[in-house]
Order: sequence, then structure tokens, then C-alpha cells
Amino acid sequence: MFDIIKKIFGTPHERAVRKMKPMVRKINDLEPEIEKLSDAKLQAKTAEFRERIDNGESLDKLLFESFAVVREASKRVLGMRHFDVQLMGGIVLHQGKIAEMRTGEGKTLVATLPAYLNALPGKGVHIVTVNDYLARRDAEWMGEIYKWLGLTVGNVVNHQPDWEKRAAYKADIAYGQNNEFGFDYLRDNMKFSALDYAQRPLNYAIIDEVDSILIDEARTPLIISGQGQRSSHKYRLVNDVIPRLRNEEHYVVDEKGHSVTLTDEGIEATEVLLKEIGALEGSNLYDPVNLETLHIVNQCLRAHTLYKRDVNYMVRDGEVLIIDEFTGRVLKGRRWSDGLHQAVEAKENVPIKEENRTMATITFQNLFRLYNKLAGMTGTADTEASEFHSTYGLDVRVIPTNKPIARVDDDDIVYKTEREKFTAVVEDILENNEKGVPILVGTTSVEKSGAISRILSKRGIEHNVLNAKQHENEAYVVAQAGSKGAITVSTNMAGRGTDIVLGGNPEMLAKLKFREEGRDPDAEEEAFEDLVDQLSEKCEKEKEEVLELGGLYIIGTERHESRRIDNQLRGRAGRQGDPGRSR
Repeated sequence: MFDIIKKIFGTPHERAVRKMKPMVRKINDLEPEIEKLSDAKLQAKTAEFRERIDNGESLDKLLFESFAVVREASKRVLGMRHFDVQLMGGIVLHQGKIAEMRTGEGKTLVATLPAYLNALPGKGVHIVTVNDYLARRDAEWMGEIYKWLGLTVGNVVNHQPDWEKRAAYKADIAYGQNNEFGFDYLRDNMKFSALDYAQRPLNYAIIDEVDSILIDEARTPLIISGQGQRSSHKYRLVNDVIPRLRNEEHYVVDEKGHSVTLTDEGIEATEVLLKEIGALEGSNLYDPVNLETLHIVNQCLRAHTLYKRDVNYMVRDGEVLIIDEFTGRVLKGRRWSDGLHQAVEAKENVPIKEENRTMATITFQNLFRLYNKLAGMTGTADTEASEFHSTYGLDVRVIPTNKPIARVDDDDIVYKTEREKFTAVVEDILENNEKGVPILVGTTSVEKSGAISRILSKRGIEHNVLNAKQHENEAYVVAQAGSKGAITVSTNMAGRGTDIVLGGNPEMLAKLKFREEGRDPDAEEEAFEDLVDQLSEKCEKEKEEVLELGGLYIIGTERHESRRIDNQLRGRAGRQGDPGRSR
């Protein structure tokens, strides 16, 4: 019965799209009229819109005209015209909802429409991205449209001087990374006077990769900490005891619940071992005088059993750096609380730093609920639609693709052992690489990406690795990932905000060549432009060859805990109607 109703009336998403079609037609009808305007007249529209808002006109009434103006400005400034589906995405974002748009549908350009409209009243718009690189890139790239139309653009990044940060927040539209908006909010609330605040009242935010920020990291607390007490010397002592305990006999690990518990035998064995090294006072481990020791035992046990090197963290220059399980990136400056970081430092035999005292804290979930209006976009939100609605009151709308998806998604193949699986993956890579197919291999951890890289190196196969250890070269590695015969082994870092262009990205390849030769593209603009032109011909030719071979081939070595992360990886191939394949 439900299927019959669905066939007659369509899904809720299809009905929402049908409702938006007349709105899109209205914007398209304005196009010939707007096209006739001179640059000066088109730029004067911003002042006209602001005057109409001051006279009481609502933003909803201005939607059609303002979207038509932004589309025309984009054509003149960037040479990019918004597709009808991108206009739909813009409408959804203006309504304070989440637009699910497939990877490669140009979400960066979509955000310009509602950002311009909502910046007109002068209360500020924040566009939130998942990393500093994207915030900087989008502020420069899309900022050209806003500046041309007479709006100011700010870029909020880490380690900015106070005056620069204030100026960024005073701008009509501010781009920045999610953490930065959160920490600036906390810093403001630690100031003595509201006059010293960097941020204005939180008005409207558009969150890129909204599922990553509002769901994966929703409960991650942002903490500003001050110096606490000196870290206990007992971490080193207790750390030497843990390897002498045996799994199942002395402790039980619950992988799913991410916890570990000492058994009765384990408690007795720990007491004996602690007495030997003089780390136990009183009669037993649960004596009140041993509270600190018990806490350290539990944290050291967690560090040894649940937290694995090159999966949950990596060690660089004598420092333990946390790896984000969802993005595969290093979380610089973040430390685990309650002594867990100290326990991991003891395990890895690096200097143990002091424990911190929390001065101010907020979660992303609470931060983004402070905005008057919230919207978001991502390639994968519908699977979490109920959570978005219940937690944030945000509805999800699935926007159709501009061109039909031509990607083929093969079924999973399951192997008995990891060795068999890796052997099969390498054979699959070799078979397709001989034909010249560009391949992206997705793994779930630094450790696994390293393992595949070692196997390929042994076979003498040239490839690039993209994980938390090589994150500085990310943009350059991704630029070449679509080249003919390219092999890229990556953690889920390559899943977000990066565009893999078939045949290669000529501009980024030119930047890489300049960087290798120690030259500056800004200092030699003409030479740089010539190199981009040369590479463009080569990339265009390669693109045609790659399209004939069936496009980019994605190999996922294992399923991630979150289905969305798998969908993100698949979404690297088959963008804008290009062919592609994933397994």
C-alpha cells in the first residue's frame, strides 16, 4: 500500500523538488533582463537590495532577484553559471535546511546564493568548512563574487592576531574551520567585557560537510585549558606493569563499547605487581589512598588495549598526535583528557606532559544551536535525516544530480584472511593499472594505508600515499590522482572537499612543478600561466583517454563504521556524469 502511494505522490524529496521547480523558473525568467545590465548597474543591485530590506521587504521576497544577480556575477567574474539543481540547493539552504547534493555537484558555488542573500541585512554569515585549507581556498575563490558585488569577505584561521580576527568577523561573510568558530566563541566568553568580543551575535551559518560536523563530531568537546597539576610519576611505573597482565584472564576488552575491565584475578595480579614496585599503599587497590593509582591503572590499560599506534594516534618528534577516525587527519593541539594522553605517552616512552585544567568548554552540538538560522550541505545526509531533525530541527532535502550518475558500484567481496584480501587488492590494482586506469585505494587507518604502500613498493609499483603523515602534500597528491595510470593509496582524508579531476588538475600540477624547482608562481606570473596552458593540453588529452578506459576506479579495502564515509569514498568517482567504478 505504501509503495502505491509513493508511486502516485512521489517520495517527500521528489515532492519538495516539484515545489521548487516554479521558483527556479522564476529565477531563470529574470536571466535575460539581468544579462542586459552593465557591470556598474549589476553591482548597484546590492545597495538597492539593502535599501529595500531597510524599508521592510523580507529576504524571501528578494530571493529570486538576488539569486539571478549572483548567478550573473558568477558568470562574469568566474565564468561559472549556476545549474538549476544548484539554484534548488541554494533555496534549501536559505530555508534553513540541509541540502544533500552528490559529490562533484559544485556545493562550493551553491553556498554563494544564500550567503549573499543572508549577508544583505549586515548581521554576518559564517560559512563553515572542515579544514583550514578549504576555508582559505573558498574565501579566495568565491570571495571574488562577493567582493565584485560590494560585500566584504573574511577568513577566520588559526593563530591570527586579534585585530585580524575582529576584521574577519566584521565582514559580511566569514569563511572558517568549525574548530576556529568554536574556540573564538569560548575565548570571547572568557573576556571581561562584551566590547572586547571578536564575534558578533551568531546569525546564520552554512555548514559544508554538515554530517561530519554535526553528527560525527557533535559530542566532541572544544576545551580551552590552563595549566593544571604536574603529571604523576606513577604513569611510568604503572605502564611497566600492564604488559605483564594477560587478556581474558586478567582483563576483558569490550571492543564495541570501547572499554576494558579488570577481572578479579586481574585485580589480585595488579596488586601483587604494584606492591613489588612500591606503587601501592594500604591493603588493596580500592583503598581510598590508592584512588589516583587505580585511575592510572585503568587509563594505562585502555592505552595498551584500545588505542593503537597509527590507527588512533601517531608519534612524531617525541609527541603523541591524535588521528581523527572520521577524516583521517591529525588533530593538532588536541589532547585526550583524564590522564589518557599521559598513559599513551608512557606507553610510547615519550616525555609525559602535564595534565591540564579545563577553563571553558562547549560541544559543536551546543555551539551551532546558538545560531538564529542554520543550514548545511553534504553528499551524504539522508541516512541520518531523523537525527538531524530530532537534535537540530533540520530537515534534509535530496537534490537531484545535474547529469545522471554513470558510476558502476560493484558488490563487496569478502575474504577469510587479511593477507588474502591484500593480495587480491594488489592484483586488482596491477590488472587495472596496466590498462592505464587511475586508481584510488581507500583504507580506514594510517597503518593499513602503510601496509598496502609497502606491498606496492616491494613490487616496484609507483604510487602516492595520502594519510595523516603526508597531509601537507594533500592538494598536490589529489591533483594527480585522476591522471592516467595514477595510483593513490589514501585514508578517508581523500573523502571530503577535494575534487579529483580526470586527466589531472593543470593548475595544481603547475604549482607542484614550481614548488619542486623552488620558484614562486606569484613572482613569475607569465611563466606560470604558460606552464598551466601547456599542462592543460596534456591533461585534456589524458582526460579523453581516461574516460575511454571507464574513469576513476575506487577500491575500498574495508567498510568503515559509518556508511556515510563509504559513500563519500565512492563519490570521488563518477562526478558530473563522468563514468567511474567502485568496489
